[in-house]
Amino acid sequence: MLKHLFIKNYTLIDELDIEFREGFSVITGETGAGKSIILGAIGLLLGQRAESKTIKQGAEKCIVEAHFDLSRYDLAVFFEQNDIEFDATDTIVRRELTVAGKSRAFINDTPVSLVQMKELGEQLIDVHSQHQNLLLGKHDFQLQVVDIIANDEKELSAYQQSFQAFRATEQQLKALQEEIEQGQKEADFLQFQYDELSSAHLVADEQEELEAKSDTMTHAEDIKQALYETDSALSNDDTGVIQALRRSASSLNSIKNVLAPVAELAERVESTYVELKDVAAEVSDLLENIDFDPSELDAVNLRLDKIYELQKKYHVESVVELLTIQDNLQQRLSNIENSDEAVAELQQKQNVLKEECAKKADALTLKREKAAREIEKQMCKRLVPLGMPNVRFQISVERDELSRNGQDKVSFLFSANTSTALQSVALVASGGEIARVMLSLKAMVSGAVKLPTIIFDEIDTGVSGKIAEQMARIMYEMGMQNRQVISITHLPQIAALGTTHYKVYKEETPQGTTSHMQMLDESQRVSELAQMLSGSNITEAAMENARQLLGQR
Repeated sequence: MLKHLFIKNYTLIDELDIEFREGFSVITGETGAGKSIILGAIGLLLGQRAESKTIKQGAEKCIVEAHFDLSRYDLAVFFEQNDIEFDATDTIVRRELTVAGKSRAFINDTPVSLVQMKELGEQLIDVHSQHQNLLLGKHDFQLQVVDIIANDEKELSAYQQSFQAFRATEQQLKALQEEIEQGQKEADFLQFQYDELSSAHLVADEQEELEAKSDTMTHAEDIKQALYETDSALSNDDTGVIQALRRSASSLNSIKNVLAPVAELAERVESTYVELKDVAAEVSDLLENIDFDPSELDAVNLRLDKIYELQKKYHVESVVELLTIQDNLQQRLSNIENSDEAVAELQQKQNVLKEECAKKADALTLKREKAAREIEKQMCKRLVPLGMPNVRFQISVERDELSRNGQDKVSFLFSANTSTALQSVALVASGGEIARVMLSLKAMVSGAVKLPTIIFDEIDTGVSGKIAEQMARIMYEMGMQNRQVISITHLPQIAALGTTHYKVYKEETPQGTTSHMQMLDESQRVSELAQMLSGSNITEAAMENARQLLGQR
């Protein structure tokens, strides 16, 4: 539950530091006093969008921080999955905004993303505002209510896995059929392309080999000339380097005994002589074996021209890419040729998966129909004390096409009296009736969902008197069931039943208007209720009436 709320520099709030208690709390205050501002600040902790203009004028940064006691709720898994330290008795959620537009979020002083903050926030607080009443007319919301009461999470998860596999196969079949249809239109052209590449008899690494061979043959004369000149320089009997080295080595060897340093020089000359003799032999072999055949060069260049032509045509730069295109063409032609078998195979798989989905959807429908009958009983039982003695509430569960959530279309049908036929609740219920229906649904759902804190923002719209008192009793009972219920209200009948009462008020200061919030003691509650009953001119009768309302607790 929410234990403590701290707000600084948010809209009209300079600084708010207030404790919250368990059970049923009420918040009152004049219109415009700042109740919606406090809800807006709480919304930031739930991961809602932040705007720098909400920062109080003149401040550099806005801070909203809340402390929660989660010891009675199984939320440790979230902290484990997100690698956040878990403190069951004091979980701290903080949001900071700067005038520069930067937003930072923290859970137990660990920086987190807004997605993570929203995920946790949805498990901590449910804020029911007036616009949420519009959900009552949406089939998705109605189905969600039935699923919660049905406790069919296991069956729904099993169905959704099968449905996902069914849809994936359906998409594969559609893609294959489109490919085949397009392929059949292009079959002749695809065959022409494949034949063109296939007839070229491409080899992955031939281009590099051909280019090297062409380069060598193109410079054959230059190569022969260079080899010839090198061979002459090395091996000529009269002027060749090798003969000269041989003579030099002999001369040096003849004097090495009388001039010691010459011995090393003689060895070096002999070593050079041996090395150059090997070089000369290799040059001679190359010179004898090199041959230039113009017709072979023409054949090599012709083959390269063919490769370059295909690369240009297919917008690639290598033979490997051409071979990949060839393989793809072959596969597409094969798919076209074997299209009937491939389509039949996928259709068979799709039919099996669809049948599996239908069976799991049937099991889901049975649980939903059973839950729907239970919801109908509970809703009538809850709505009769709320001023609807002749209420009829019925849930229609109709079979529809298979979808992500099953095959059921759920509709809430409603009639407040015997003379009006059952119709969609959003069409026939008044504003006050919708408020009572939503409160009853929330009370029922809250018993099935372990949600620490529920905030009702003026759910009492359109009701008064005894009906308001009955609504307050429902919220009071909800607050006694291991959860915290907070109601923002303008009705004294509801405010009187709160176990804790907070007042929001504005104050004019030299620096501007500021909003404040305080917890009221018993005497302050009497004065606040009396003001709600009679306005600014508080009479003794109003004070006595306020005491009587408080006495009903």
